[in-house]
Amino acid sequence: MRKVLTYLKSYALWIVVCVVLLFAQAMCDLSLPNLMSDIVNVGIMQSGIQDSAPEALSEDAMKLMKTFMSDADRRLAEENYTLVAAGDPQYTADYPEAASKNIYVLNDDAPAMGGVFGRAAMTFLNFMQQAAGQSGQAGEASDSSSLAEGLEDIDFAPLYAMQPQLDQMPSSAFDSAREIAAAMDESMLDQVGTVMVRQFYNELGVDVGGLQSRYIWITGLKMLALTLAGALATILVGLLAARIGAGVARSLRHDVFSRVEGFSNAEFDRFSTASLITRTTNDVTQVQMLFVMGIRMICYAPIMGIGGIVMAVGKSVSMTWIIALGVLVLVGLVLVIFAIAMPKFKMVQKLVDKLNLVTRENLSGMMVIRAFGTQRFEEDRFDKANTDLTKVNLFVNRVMVFMMPAMMFIMNTISLVIMWVGSHQIEASAMQVGDMMAFMQYAMQIITSFLMIAMMFIMVPRAAVSADRIAEVLATQPSIRDPEQPKTLGDRARGRVEFRHVSFRYGNAEDDVLHDITFTAEPGQTTAFIGSTGSGKSTLVNLVPRFYDVTEGEILIDGVNIKDLTQHELHELIGYVPQKGVLFSGDIASNLRYGRPEASDEELDKAASIAQASDFIAATEGGMHNEIAQGGGNVSGGQKQRLSIARALVKQSPIYIFDDSFSALDFKTDAALRRALKENTGDSTVLLVAQRVSTIMHAEQIIVLDEGRVAGIGTHEQLLKTCDTYREIAQSQLTKEELE
Repeated sequence: MRKVLTYLKSYALWIVVCVVLLFAQAMCDLSLPNLMSDIVNVGIMQSGIQDSAPEALSEDAMKLMKTFMSDADRRLAEENYTLVAAGDPQYTADYPEAASKNIYVLNDDAPAMGGVFGRAAMTFLNFMQQAAGQSGQAGEASDSSSLAEGLEDIDFAPLYAMQPQLDQMPSSAFDSAREIAAAMDESMLDQVGTVMVRQFYNELGVDVGGLQSRYIWITGLKMLALTLAGALATILVGLLAARIGAGVARSLRHDVFSRVEGFSNAEFDRFSTASLITRTTNDVTQVQMLFVMGIRMICYAPIMGIGGIVMAVGKSVSMTWIIALGVLVLVGLVLVIFAIAMPKFKMVQKLVDKLNLVTRENLSGMMVIRAFGTQRFEEDRFDKANTDLTKVNLFVNRVMVFMMPAMMFIMNTISLVIMWVGSHQIEASAMQVGDMMAFMQYAMQIITSFLMIAMMFIMVPRAAVSADRIAEVLATQPSIRDPEQPKTLGDRARGRVEFRHVSFRYGNAEDDVLHDITFTAEPGQTTAFIGSTGSGKSTLVNLVPRFYDVTEGEILIDGVNIKDLTQHELHELIGYVPQKGVLFSGDIASNLRYGRPEASDEELDKAASIAQASDFIAATEGGMHNEIAQGGGNVSGGQKQRLSIARALVKQSPIYIFDDSFSALDFKTDAALRRALKENTGDSTVLLVAQRVSTIMHAEQIIVLDEGRVAGIGTHEQLLKTCDTYREIAQSQLTKEELE
């Protein structure tokens, strides 16, 4: 996983931008419940009045309030309010009754005064209850809403008329009421104070309804702006995360493909083709999904979780146990699901490999399957692989699907608990309705954040399996590498190939498949290899282009060990025709130019003529531009071989390797092709593997292999006399007259 994460380095700046945007989005999301709480608490419950200290009140109202203030609160009010004479045009617009009344106006630089008037209002209520003979009930009246109801329709005129009597009363007469007010919760004092402020504003002719509407509209617009800002941040993060994920996936696919291109046959023996395809596609997609989702969740969830906890605690410390309980239940649920599902995640990719392998074998071997009538067997084989993968995926999906209703149950249960506990706290005036609603939203945000983190704990291990499979390919160093200080043949290459005591064994094999092979293939001559099946003919010629490296001995071209040449230069010296002809999608011309893109049309025609392919090319509708299907599926085996031979000839290399490349040709075409090759390969060295004696009998040098050892070297006539193995092969293929 660590190796794959290094691909994020080039996107570090964009990741930082994503983190900044996610932080901004989280701040927007965390602010919305607070604003919603303000709309309920201030906009609805308090008529848009934000402070329990009025910005202005009549002179009579100030005298009344100062009567119920403590000495400290009275001094604070006197220092921060200024008396304004009636009719001052600066205030009559906001306070119409100021045209006929003296008013007190709060100074611009005044500190927070809410507690001063909240305590005074509560003292006033307590005193009025005591004066009415209900002092015993006053100490029990802890419901702020019931206390505030007493102020809703209060008539200040009789109270102002009582002001001289109140002034005559000693300060100690209010001490009991003040003590009760001082012992009450701050939120209760604020609620009672704001009701009193509303009455003061009504007295001054202030449009309280308009004040309420204005506050709700302004706060609502703030919520809308934050919502739009959060949505914009979400869109930008989604776009950037998608680009980062796609960019990393592109780089991974490129590097995996480049690494695979450098693999020798030894590495292909370790990784199956189906597995490499899965690693390049499905596994890379899993990693891409992790980056796309992870950039958002890994950064966003902790910010929301921590921020939500801070905000929730600010709303109510006493209810944080509900969130802690919900998180503990959630974590326990995730751990159980994690323990059940994780082993299955690791199985999925292996089963995808197996399904790809079966599918690839069925598609590539369809003709053989039909010929042997084994469609039912292959269908059953595919069904088993498909069913195994489906069962595991269904199991994983069932486990994951269970998580969503479980999460909804936890969330709804927590909501009910919050409403139950919160309603009791509201009744006890320890919390306001808006604060309970905000706390509920913060609880949902916290749980959702932990759910995101839990999802990442599930996604990360699954993607880590894919990342490790990709890293395994990237970490695999090709066993065949270029030398640090390579030699070069330059333009002087003649193509003389020499084997000196070469032995070879496949990786992890106990025995060599080639033993002490020594021979020299001269330029301008054909060196042919023949032997029984499994004698090592193809393995031997595959050592020349370094598809495998020799175990012992050395192979030289023009006296230079092929290990001292770069692989590119070595391959430039060789025109290779594999045992199984391979064509690429495109047209005939693009396939013939595959090894030499600059080849002219005349050179293509000449190569096709030598390979005996001109007739069938001319017979096609598009000629050289006739389309070739994927893998050469729209041409026959013989045509595919001839096009492969023509492709090698276009390259005009000093060395040609034909690995049993004439097996699909009829005898007439075989003979014509060999004659044309002899006439046109010039001074090139030709290495020819064949099963038919007639194909190689005119070669200047024939090497007979038997169980990986040289059984004889010579011409056709010499080997008939000196090599029993060759004589047996020739007698099985040629008539007595041909042998003589």
